[in-house]
Amino acid sequence: MVRRIVVVGAGTAGMQTVLALRESGYRGELRLVGAEPREPYDRPPLSKAVLLGKAEHSRFDVDYAGLGVELLLGRRALALDTAARTVRTDAPGPAGRPEELEYDRLVLATGAHPVSLPGQPATAHLLRTHEDAVALRAALRPGARVVIVGAGWIGAEAATVARQLGCAVTVVEAAAAPLAGALPAEVGEPMRAWYAAAGAELRTGTGVSGFEAGSVLLDDGSVLTADVVLVGVGARPETGWLAGSGIALDDRGAVAADDRLRASADGVFAVGDCASFPSARYRARLTVHHWDNAMRGPAVAAANALGGDLAYDPVPYFWSEQFGRMVQYAGQHGPGDELLWRGDPSGGPGWSALWLRGDVPVALMAVDRPRDLAQGRRLIEQGTGLDRARAADPAVPLKAAVLG
Repeated sequence: MVRRIVVVGAGTAGMQTVLALRESGYRGELRLVGAEPREPYDRPPLSKAVLLGKAEHSRFDVDYAGLGVELLLGRRALALDTAARTVRTDAPGPAGRPEELEYDRLVLATGAHPVSLPGQPATAHLLRTHEDAVALRAALRPGARVVIVGAGWIGAEAATVARQLGCAVTVVEAAAAPLAGALPAEVGEPMRAWYAAAGAELRTGTGVSGFEAGSVLLDDGSVLTADVVLVGVGARPETGWLAGSGIALDDRGAVAADDRLRASADGVFAVGDCASFPSARYRARLTVHHWDNAMRGPAVAAANALGGDLAYDPVPYFWSEQFGRMVQYAGQHGPGDELLWRGDPSGGPGWSALWLRGDVPVALMAVDRPRDLAQGRRLIEQGTGLDRARAADPAVPLKAAVLG
């Protein structure tokens, strides 16, 4: 019988897990452990409304006491003993020994941490936590010279906000085009014009070689004067504390869960940014560092922790607001997939990129074309074949391009 459940990680995935457990009828002891001292909050607004000063916080409106959830905040998990079924934290326990939390079921939801660059100064900013967003917001004063390292999703969103706040912005990207970690160069390249139109300088094809007081040194010998430096070059699963536990990790350091989101030890599950899972749909192991995954996975993990047998194989989805555009992506494309354009990415009100595997859509990125995204996502989920000529015509709704 399941009487004690511990969820480690008080971000979106952890919060959704405790909600799902209660909604599934679980009435036993339920503890939510979080390294940060504040209640769980939503992360997407940190690079948008919170950074702009339009919102002071993004805390979830949840009555934890009413749900019978014990919040253990400001506690960092240090070790996991799967044989004894205990989690050791940095909080003091009996007789001055470290606290050990016993569990019947354990859900790992520790998220990810941002990657730092070698020699990165303590004054450089990262953007992952509420405190990070508040500190960066205070630094983004009108006229400030801001250097952002990395033209990924965070870099683009931060550059958008910094320009809106009147800062002089330079974005440095080691790859040849923006969003190189997520998109092929031919799809990311049209976004270069967005930076220029917003008054931000984008330098691609050169990395950072070092830092000096008030400046960033580039591989090409350039020196950029900087009042503010933001590093946004990716994130890694927060799983270092699992060393020695026997929990299997994949080659990227994420918990290698199965398609039921079970980890390699009995009674242990993993959700959100800290986990990867095998996708039958895409025939690959996926690590999805996006909000939608943190929202959807917990329902599956909670059900299975209580004896269910649900498979998890979603169509990944995420969105980004940058330079006055809404960018949405659904699915997972690969190097061998065929790319079709819907609209002209060099101009016009909006456009989409659609990837096909045979006749079947596997991914779609929509720029200011929400109808494409909604219909495309549904077709990807259903595995519905499309007529190429009609699918490539932006005037034809995607649902009307289905093969007859």
